Amino acid sequence: MKTCQFASSLLILFLINTTKAYTQSGNEILGTWYNTEKSAQIEIVKIGSEFQGKIIKLENTADYSTPPLDSKNENEKLRIKPIVGLTILNGLKYSGGIWKDGKIYDPNSGKTYSCEVKLTNPQILEVKGYLGFSWVGRTVEWTKVKK
Repeated sequence: MKTCQFASSLLILFLINTTKAYTQSGNEILGTWYNTEKSAQIEIVKIGSEFQGKIIKLENTADYSTPPLDSKNENEKLRIKPIVGLTILNGLKYSGGIWKDGKIYDPNSGKTYSCEVKLTNPQILEVKGYLGFSWVGRTVEWTKVKK
């Protein structure tokens, strides 16, 4: 009898998790997020079937006499672009609860990394940047901007 109850419990948990996965559309990451340091706000939008993120606000802009530029970009021609308005996430595609196959640009280093994103709860986004293999990289948490 206990074996039957255990098997029924496992089946119910499996069905709940399967239903949960099917109800996600991939649009859950749309909106505005603070980066880990809360120094910037990134707006994530969907263009076609891909997701991209753009810096829309820097928190301490009063500290600058002119808007900060993308001065560390590896491409010298792009170093004159302002940080605000800069697309830092692109090419993300939703698949099975993870947004992957994208790229993330770090304006602090001027480097671009492969990227995948996972929503841990409606307010927390895990953003992983890596070179080569996804298990070798750095994961940070972004938090949803409350409106």
